[in-house]
Amino acid sequence: MKLIRSIIYCLTFVQYAHLIAPLWWDIGLQQQQKSSISSNPYFNLDQQQQQITEFLDDPSQYCSSLTGLSTGQKQICLLHADHMPIVSQGTAKGIQECQFQFQDRHWNCSIVHDGTVFGGVLKQANRETAFANAISSAGVTYAVSRACKQGLLKSCTCSRTSRPKNLPRDWSWGGCGDNVDYGYRFSRDFVDTPENEIKLDILPISPILVDTINNTLTLNDYSIINDHSLLKKRREMNRRKVRRQMNLHNNEAGRRAVYRLTRVVCKCHGVSGSCSLRTCYQQLPTFREIGLFLKEKYDSAVEVRFSGHGGNKNRQQQTHPQIRTRDRRFAGPTKDDLIYIHESNFCDYNPRIGSFGTKDRLCNKTSHGPDSCKAMCCGRGYNTIRKYVQEKCNCKFVWCCSVQCSTCTRLIEIQVCK
Repeated sequence: MKLIRSIIYCLTFVQYAHLIAPLWWDIGLQQQQKSSISSNPYFNLDQQQQQITEFLDDPSQYCSSLTGLSTGQKQICLLHADHMPIVSQGTAKGIQECQFQFQDRHWNCSIVHDGTVFGGVLKQANRETAFANAISSAGVTYAVSRACKQGLLKSCTCSRTSRPKNLPRDWSWGGCGDNVDYGYRFSRDFVDTPENEIKLDILPISPILVDTINNTLTLNDYSIINDHSLLKKRREMNRRKVRRQMNLHNNEAGRRAVYRLTRVVCKCHGVSGSCSLRTCYQQLPTFREIGLFLKEKYDSAVEVRFSGHGGNKNRQQQTHPQIRTRDRRFAGPTKDDLIYIHESNFCDYNPRIGSFGTKDRLCNKTSHGPDSCKAMCCGRGYNTIRKYVQEKCNCKFVWCCSVQCSTCTRLIEIQVCK
């Protein structure tokens, strides 16, 4: 009986092994380790072009160095090796934006360096996971769209989108705009590939484990294991279907955010700024605007449930569970909404769900927002710490050409959660 329990444990472990595997988002952390990414990672174009050319010489070696890529993503990397440095930058930009938007929240996009980027958080089907998926998908879309315009990629150029109908006739259309159409398509193919590769009907089992089962179990033992493993398998398949649909939906919401906020801008041409001619083209917003937009979607995220049959009575023909709002009084979520299944709680330390807790976090006792001591400390209270800090003061400009400052000492108070 002890052997049977051990084998059942191994089977269960195999079923959940994919949850702790490295994620493709880790290439964003690899990018940060190689170089410090500025607020605009496209300034040094010559250096980027040289780096991309080196990768093209041996794409297989480069692609194998990127951890966390799925089988399909590795194939995309081999076909579009010049895209991968851009994808890495876009992913890093998404992680940075997540940390900015959530700096005053219980979960502040804390990074763990185990290949999963955000650790156990991504195992949960909560609002935070929804935002993380959306902002990473948006980051890839944004970076690739801008790289096309800057001539960094061989398979795309400036935007070829059609002329807006409301553009005045005497205004020229066709300046070099950001290629959001291409960025959207590439991001969809690359970011969604791991979800589309999930096998819902077959769970991998080690050949060594198979030999152990065949050599040690009786027919009665087989019956016990089969009943237990089939039940586990069915539950795992349903969980995978639901999470896949949730992730795909939020990935799409991130891409649509980039599309929605892209605007038409026009430049004037003419003698002495007369603006006798205007050239218009498509331009991305700042990524901060995208982050703010998705943060609003996070705050208004829709709690959902998934119907088991997808409106199809034939279970064998079922492919995608149908999304329904948890509260039936409200209409279903739109494609622009973020969706989640379970509420989250990051007040206390819990490594299983990726929560570091809020103990020792700074808070603001005068605030009434999420950074307030009441909200940040989850009702546990806070300690006030007084300390002296040194800072520059009494600065004067000295001709020519320097600034001289004195050093002043000041007593400050900070609040830290208990």
